Amino acid sequence: MHWIRPLAALSAFGLLLTAVGCAKQVTGVARVDATGAPLAVTEDGFGIVAGFDDAPVKIEIYTEPQCTHCSDLQHEFGEQLADSISVGTLQVTYRPLTFLDDDYDGYSAKVANALFLATEAVDNSAATGTQLQRFVEELWINQDPGGAVFTADELRDMAVSAGLPEAVADHVATDSEAVDVAEMDDTNFGLLFDIDRVDTGTPTVFDLDAGEKLDIFDDEWLSSLLRSH
Repeated sequence: MHWIRPLAALSAFGLLLTAVGCAKQVTGVARVDATGAPLAVTEDGFGIVAGFDDAPVKIEIYTEPQCTHCSDLQHEFGEQLADSISVGTLQVTYRPLTFLDDDYDGYSAKVANALFLATEAVDNSAATGTQLQRFVEELWINQDPGGAVFTADELRDMAVSAGLPEAVADHVATDSEAVDVAEMDDTNFGLLFDIDRVDTGTPTVFDLDAGEKLDIFDDEWLSSLLRSH
């Protein structure tokens, strides 16, 4: 069984990213989030957008559920990402990949599918972009590379801990198909390969406005990016 670690217990915990990622071979005004940062799926159906459309900073994060460096990214910057999404200074598009799975329906596929399930409204309840970011934190902080896939109860517990509405958390636990994971992986890897054909790996953070890959091994990359707008 996975050990579900609440985010609060790790709020003071910081990890420095190492210089190696997981690789596949081959001008806005800050505001209080009164109604909830929007949450949507990209037009191509394989990315998840968390945050306001008029956010001055827009980034894509390419991430693999079993990539330990992606977990480091959430440990170190997850809270800042959530806060920035909430106040409207940042919009994040998550593009999951599953290249570390041995099977088409493995650990990474289940986590990726859970993220897309979290975007779906259920019984007039819907998650916010901030809650989605916190769900990402929960999933990656409780990461178990090569381990057993999360159980329904574990997925629900993490969804509830992230603040998702009860109905949405229950929906996440159903494990119903929310995305074609194989097509998602092919599409998102193609986009990632176009960004960097030499060092094609995760985590990769891409500045959508500048059209460039960000140096996330600089501890101040996110603060500097937010200050620049």
